[in-house]
Amino acid sequence: MAIEVETKDCTALGDAELSEMADLCADGPSRYEAGLLSKQAESWVLITLVRENGKLKGFSFSTLERIGGTPSVIIGLAAVKRTAKRDTVLRALMTDELRRAVLAFPDEDVLIGTRFANKDGYEAYKALTDIVPRPDYIATGEERAWGRRLAKRFGIENGQYDERNFVVKGEGDGYPLALDHESLKPEKLDPALDGLFGPVDEKRGDALIAFGWALADDLVKLV
Repeated sequence: MAIEVETKDCTALGDAELSEMADLCADGPSRYEAGLLSKQAESWVLITLVRENGKLKGFSFSTLERIGGTPSVIIGLAAVKRTAKRDTVLRALMTDELRRAVLAFPDEDVLIGTRFANKDGYEAYKALTDIVPRPDYIATGEERAWGRRLAKRFGIENGQYDERNFVVKGEGDGYPLALDHESLKPEKLDPALDGLFGPVDEKRGDALIAFGWALADDLVKLV
């Protein structure tokens, strides 16, 4: 059965869909509940839902906006169900995010930013360039400034964000509000990514803020 992707305003989310999303999360480490998901719907503009044969397999909250004039897609809480097709679901989620980016910001490079709890999330950035942070790379001052901007956009309070390591410190109350994905082929992930997540304790609620660029020449191929 083909993968079906739907993006709509968060205001159009119903209780049944929030319950679906909570059920999906109950099978993974995030265990986001319907009440928390409802609050996220109030904080974000768009919700993308990926289904297979009518059953929810993944979702992401997001917004399209300009930050300091720069076109950006900010992805909030997101989750992918642990199935044999989860890589396909993640790709469908990200492709739709990028498709909407080129429609909103034609002929422009677009910054994509989110939070990851572990290195598996980096699979979401396969189509991006100049990803920060990345192994064996020292971020520039402007890139660290982007980390701070994204932390502010995520509502991270002062003292919670370590701009040197791009790490958001949790409060010990469970899985972070991040993109929850488990790789189908972890052996193919760059082992050097482990160094980036050394300071991250997902059980404490820590997360890594990461961003990359979707180039206009690549985005135009999606429309």
